[in-house]
Amino acid sequence: MKFLLRSIIGPNRTLLRALGRRQFSDVPAEKARRNYADNVFEYNTVLTSLITKRRHFLLRDVYDDMMLDGVQPTRDTFEALIMGTMRGSRLQDAFFFRDEMKAMGLVPEVSLYNFLISTCGKCKNSNLATQILEEMKRYDVKPNEQTYVCLINAFAVAGRLDQVLAIVRDMTAAGGELNKFCYAGLIVAHVNKIPRSDDVAAKIIELAEQSKGWSSVEESVNTGNTILGISEEELYNLPTADFVHRRFFIFRQFTVFHVAFHACADLKNVEAIDTLLEMLKKDGKNPDVFITMQILRCYLHAGNIDRAVQIFEDYLKEGKAPAMELYAALLVVAGWNCFSWRNQSWLKSFPGPSGRTPSIEGAMVGYTPKGMQLAQEALVDMTRRNFFLNSKYGSDLLLAAAGEKTGGYTNANYIWDLMQSRNIVPSLPAVERIFQGPKRT
Repeated sequence: MKFLLRSIIGPNRTLLRALGRRQFSDVPAEKARRNYADNVFEYNTVLTSLITKRRHFLLRDVYDDMMLDGVQPTRDTFEALIMGTMRGSRLQDAFFFRDEMKAMGLVPEVSLYNFLISTCGKCKNSNLATQILEEMKRYDVKPNEQTYVCLINAFAVAGRLDQVLAIVRDMTAAGGELNKFCYAGLIVAHVNKIPRSDDVAAKIIELAEQSKGWSSVEESVNTGNTILGISEEELYNLPTADFVHRRFFIFRQFTVFHVAFHACADLKNVEAIDTLLEMLKKDGKNPDVFITMQILRCYLHAGNIDRAVQIFEDYLKEGKAPAMELYAALLVVAGWNCFSWRNQSWLKSFPGPSGRTPSIEGAMVGYTPKGMQLAQEALVDMTRRNFFLNSKYGSDLLLAAAGEKTGGYTNANYIWDLMQSRNIVPSLPAVERIFQGPKRT
């Protein structure tokens, strides 16, 4: 006891010194091991890597680390940050970086304002897009052609047709000409307008016809962001944004027709789809994969399963490589309760009823055990042909298959196993539905 008291209150106080001793490990080698960047150039490299890998939710953390390390961001840093938030549709972060940039005495250039407007379009906030345009006027930042197109598409997403037409008038008054992206924005504006006019399909066809007179060179004006792989389709929020980097998937000269076919598929307007298809054939052009996918969507939404199957068969007969998106369109859009494929060359191993040609007609009607088994065999054949599910299509199929009410959930479990084998994480709604499924039985 005396030793304990002496160690506490004695002259040497060995116990207190031992308890209060701090182990500092911030030696240069340890700090270098923990820090992933030391200067603005290295931080810019990290930002570029995160944007390329689509980890946009980490951009704010990297910026906070820069501030803690005392690294002064440059204009290039803010350009990467704002472009990354645009790509990730993170509106709040985009305006935070805009405010930080201005606080450091850096006025955004017209290209950065264009990215902010595009972010507003992705987040369907056209009011903020208007505020950005007013801010550009206050700072004497002259809008360019890209600015007008970003505004057109931002207002088009919100269905503000009057504002879109006003921007078109301002653009032409400033000496600009309508390009294919302007026509695409006009189509989107007519489709999203509330209330929607009765002649919207006729207007889509009219705009598609007018766009063929556009003869400007196919040169990109999307300068400054090619290093990050951001295309004009992504900047203007077009439905082809996710496919533009796929080889042989889309023909970029069909931009207006891509949007037109996509809009008519959403409208379930088979007549308009047929008219657009005839317009392409009249010009001696064949639909690309994206347009074919929209044609399938339209017929399936309209309930004409046989016609959709015939289109798919004709596509295969032309010797074109089938894309996973086409299979997914048939599986997801047709629904697991109205599945009907006929005479598919890739299903030759399946026995046909009553000696008929191999088929899985009515495979999924009512989620019958036989139908679900045939559907699973179709999925097995898709996998055998190296068509692997990604997160999007796997989650869509998982959502549909989990709707089975008979209790087997064989297909849902099989899709789940396919995704897990490739370390693909399903979406949260798909996970919730597959785990809630047994409770409904």
